Formats: sequence, structure tokens, C-alpha cells
Amino acid sequence: MLLSTALLAASRRPALRRAVTGTPASRRVVDRFVAGESLDDALAAVRSLVPDGIAVTLDHLGEDVTDRAQARRSRDAYLAALEALAPLGLGPAAEVSVKLSAFGQALPDGHDLALELVRPVVEAASAAGTTVTLDMEDHRTVDATLATVAELRKEHPQTGAVLQSMLFRTEDDAKALAVTGSRVRLVKGAYDEPETVAHRNRKDVDAAYARCLEILMSGPGYPMVGSHDPAVLQRAHELAAQHSRAADSWEVQMLYGIRPDEQRRLAAAGTRVRAYVPYGADWYGYFMRRLAERPANVTFFLRSLITRS
Repeated sequence: MLLSTALLAASRRPALRRAVTGTPASRRVVDRFVAGESLDDALAAVRSLVPDGIAVTLDHLGEDVTDRAQARRSRDAYLAALEALAPLGLGPAAEVSVKLSAFGQALPDGHDLALELVRPVVEAASAAGTTVTLDMEDHRTVDATLATVAELRKEHPQTGAVLQSMLFRTEDDAKALAVTGSRVRLVKGAYDEPETVAHRNRKDVDAAYARCLEILMSGPGYPMVGSHDPAVLQRAHELAAQHSRAADSWEVQMLYGIRPDEQRRLAAAGTRVRAYVPYGADWYGYFMRRLAERPANVTFFLRSLITRS
């Protein structure tokens, strides 16, 4: 936990960001977790995954924007992605995930601005026969993000939400969202949250995840199980059987580049699998959170720096 806290703090240090992003060896290692910097790179990743029966959700990297122009560029990047996906004819097998901080949520009038800018992205996704999931960020954004989800669902009911089991409030949020037609991705959480609002012990986070998973899997919604943990995936399959869930009534979501063989194995065995595919030049914050999630990622990163420098 101390290592994770240090890495998450580092994700917001500009000087360290410049040092890491300016190192060619770092960028080569990042290729394991990030599809590339361009939309063409993201589409190449999509084309490599789909033949194996793996659906995708594209994330154009960027968050915590500081002005309206940046927020509008985020909107435009997603509109371009959806336009590029449409000819592939993948429908809901290729959706997008957005962080509202990339749409200006943290600006003075951020809630209204983010809703204004994300709405055309959701409309474009619906027109293309697919969906948008609103990623969850730190605990200070939860109420605003869920309010935006609720507003968008009035006209686009398939808009997805994300819940983080590390937050104390999440069991109540899961109960509120476990309704017909509701798409909810459940993750453990990758932000450095204070002990006043979140579990700090990994065992407590895991236990909370199990409780939230049971709430979602027993309800009439569409759970999206965001995990690479074999125990979690096994439990998800057990709950699906216990509640007589059809194979198309839930899915597993895993990060691009993490356990790719398991992603293919699950898909071949009949489980719906979706890879979370990030792309874009602003990869630093995302990358540092991936390191913080698993010590093994840190070991991989350091070993690669040594061997490739």
C-alpha cells in the first residue's frame, strides 16, 4: 500500500512526469499497457483483438484538463474515434470510455460543461449502435459523475457507469444502480483515497468487491466485471450460474496488455470479454496507476528499463 501511495502521488508530479515521459525506454515499456499515441494505433489494436472474440472499449487518454479548449479537444477526439469505428461494423462490441475530468469537470462550471461536451459523444455512439461508459475518478467526483450518468440515461439508457469497491459508499451505489438496463463496471479502484472514505487494506477492498459483485450479479442490470484477479473471475462465473444468467447478460473487462492469454481463453470458452484499450500522448497518469495497482508491474517496468536502456 505504501508503494501504491507513492506511485499515485508521483502521477501528479510534473517534474517526474517530464523525466519519465522523456525517457525512450519508458515509452517502450508503456507499449505493453497503451495501444499507441494515435487513433490509427488504437484501431490497429481493435483489429488485433476482435478476431479472437474480444470486444473493446477505447479510452483517449487525458484527464484533469485546465481550460475549455482542452475539454473541447477531448470531445473531438472521441467523436473522431466513433467516426472511425463505425465502418468496422462492430456495434456494441466497440464502445468508448470517457473520464469527465477530460471534459472539464474540474473547471468552475465543470458539471454543466462536462455534460454539454459529453452529450454529443453519447449521441454519436448511439447513432453508431454502440455505447459510452463514464469512468469513475477520485471520490470527490462520484456524485457529479453519477448525476451525469443519470441525466444521459434519460435519452441514452445504455450509458455505462463505473463503481470502485474501495469506497465505503459503493455498496449503496451498487444497490441503486442494479436495475434493469443499467450497465455497471465494477473495479477495485486506482486512486489514493483517504481513510475517511475508503478501505485502505487490500483484503478489505477485495471483500467489498465481492459484496458489490454479488449485488450486481443478482440484480437485473448488466454487470461488467473489471478485474484480472482469478479468484474474482471464478466468483463471477459462480454467481452467473447461481443466478441463471445468460452469457450475454454480463461481461468481463480486462486492461489491454494484461493477461492477454487469459482474455483469449475466456472468450474462447464463451465468456463475454472486453479489453479496455487506452491510447493517446497523455499516457503518464494512466501508466502510473497501472504500476500502483500491482507490484509485479513495477518489477516489470524496472527490469525493462535496465535491459532496454
